Amino acid sequence: MPTLRSTPALLALSVTAALLPALAPLPALAQDGGKPVYRCPGPPVLYTDTLSLQEARARGCRTIDAAPVTVISSPRPRPAAAAASRASDARVDPAAQRSRDNEARKILSDELQSEQSKLDALRQEYNNGQPERLGSERNYQRYLDRVAELKAAIERKQADIESIKRELAKMQ
Repeated sequence: MPTLRSTPALLALSVTAALLPALAPLPALAQDGGKPVYRCPGPPVLYTDTLSLQEARARGCRTIDAAPVTVISSPRPRPAAAAASRASDARVDPAAQRSRDNEARKILSDELQSEQSKLDALRQEYNNGQPERLGSERNYQRYLDRVAELKAAIERKQADIESIKRELAKMQ
């Protein structure tokens, strides 16, 4: 029958076996729920634990080991009801409101006339798609670019005029 001798390796093995049940909960405490926390690069640096390992590698994220992560919540927005009640308290005199509306109509009608005159000038320069060539347009592509810009400007002016007309119609 072989005799058992006490060796340092055997002693370390028995101590480790005895302490193993006591050390078992420590990895669970260190991981804090078992999910690794990733730090992902980018213009806003992102700290998250919602990515899988493959997603984290694809984004170039690295794990944060034993680093404390602080979460700061944003302030809660104020209720809008208080602002609405204050706005309703400040009533405007009907005569003052009428004069404001008339002034707004006048401003819009002046703007409409101005935009229509600008549209007429653009249409005259456009000349039904055949504007006069300028001296700086020896290159035919420059001429074509200017024609395309004129056409786009005319379309923008027409959209602006329609918008002003809609605003005026709302005020009627």
